[in-house]
Amino acid sequence: MVAQGSGKSLTSHSTYKCDVNDYEIRRPAVADAATVHELVAEHDIEVTGRPDWTLDDIADTLKELDLDHDSWLVRSDGRLLGWGYARRNGASENVDIDVQAREPGAAALLWDMALGRAADLAREAGHDHAVVDISLYEQDKAMREAAERRGFAPATSFHRMRADHSGVRPVFLPGVGVEAGAPGREAVLRTAHRVHQEGFAEHFGFVPKTFEEWTAEMESSSANDWGQLLLAHVHGEPAAMLLGTDHFVSDENCGYVRTLAVRPGFRGHGLGKLLLSRAFAADERRGRVGTILHVDSNNVTPALGLYESVGMRPVLVIDVWRAVVRR
Repeated sequence: MVAQGSGKSLTSHSTYKCDVNDYEIRRPAVADAATVHELVAEHDIEVTGRPDWTLDDIADTLKELDLDHDSWLVRSDGRLLGWGYARRNGASENVDIDVQAREPGAAALLWDMALGRAADLAREAGHDHAVVDISLYEQDKAMREAAERRGFAPATSFHRMRADHSGVRPVFLPGVGVEAGAPGREAVLRTAHRVHQEGFAEHFGFVPKTFEEWTAEMESSSANDWGQLLLAHVHGEPAAMLLGTDHFVSDENCGYVRTLAVRPGFRGHGLGKLLLSRAFAADERRGRVGTILHVDSNNVTPALGLYESVGMRPVLVIDVWRAVVRR
């Protein structure tokens, strides 16, 4: 696919008028989080029946983006009609985009700008093409049709899984010790990072990150809590890690497993189940009614079966659609 993006290069918070539909386009600021959240929540309710993104999720995303170059707001007559962004994954050719709009004209404009910027981001990193991903709810027919018209096709699906807690009992295994993370425990964080990088090396969309890049990404989120990091050792050898966060506390009073990784040589021995049981028990002690996570249904490991075996059930499906974009 060759995207004919607008390639607009706006300065921060500048505006201009679109000839046909008289749209005002400007860069967002973190202060726009509440207005953007209202737009996104409206779409979530229409498609899934309830808001999915929280205000904190939107604020965190705005803080993570390069707002001077990679995101746009579309307005008309003072009303926000759309929000979009493009975000490169490290120095790779992989770029995530999102388009949220209240009407087709604003959506088309944002698609053009996001795809054009995706190609530019890849080129800036030394690549001749961008591998562009957009995450869409399984039941979002309009967005799936819009993606298909632009050359996207389904690449994988993530299931949101949930376990509800009532008297969770932690699992123990002979020879396995578990230690917790903390902001000052750099040795534990560095070991967990190594386990994560090795455990996810073959997974969909994985891009290697240095320890500094990884910790910066985690700490950019207001939901991050290094105290919810668990690192499992088998006879003293680092083998598996789990990182929990507060992403679903404010809206569902649930814990969230952001990452669960087991090194290839230690798979199939119950380490995933052990760490999940410890995370579930910790969430229950914190007064949380359940725990949520996302799993790639095309995972190279049988992760979906693992989560079902510990009592988790699917509650939402998010599909990733992918296209190759060139300038």
